Amino acid sequence: MGVVYTKTGDKGKTGLIGGKRVEKHNLRLEAYGTIDELNSYIGLIRSFDIDTTIRKILEEVQAKLFTVGAHLAVDEDHEELKEKFTCSENEINILENEIDRINSKLPDMNSFILPGGNQLVSYTHIARTVCRRAERRISALMEIVEISPNILKYVNRLSDYLFVVARKFAIDTKAEEVEWKA
Repeated sequence: MGVVYTKTGDKGKTGLIGGKRVEKHNLRLEAYGTIDELNSYIGLIRSFDIDTTIRKILEEVQAKLFTVGAHLAVDEDHEELKEKFTCSENEINILENEIDRINSKLPDMNSFILPGGNQLVSYTHIARTVCRRAERRISALMEIVEISPNILKYVNRLSDYLFVVARKFAIDTKAEEVEWKA
């Protein structure tokens, strides 16, 4: 493997796909950095002994999140590259179908549920909230640069998927779901 450090970011700038250099606090970096953080939490969730179908879906999600991050990292001068890094309606449909499949086996909710129960459930809720933050960053970025609408749609659906998965994990591990009482 080559050198891990390049020193090109030592002055607070980094390169986008296409070569343009931007500040490390740039909204674009906030967006794809949050996607990277989400991907790491999903990797943590996959380290637990979980349902094999969910494990497979989460692995596919992790690969797709690299694609999402690449889409967000393409500079404005190389928009044609974004077409390589996008989400299809089919990938969104896979998440929707999985949400429906899992949710059909869950008890009805009568109120909000407090995140927690055990480590697996808690990490899944953390991933869900990081996903929501990524969605907010992408939405803000869409106001200043062109982003495929399917990117935002995929991330939105992923947060819903993570919510039902957290609920399933709570049931699978016999963790109590504590309802919020106003």
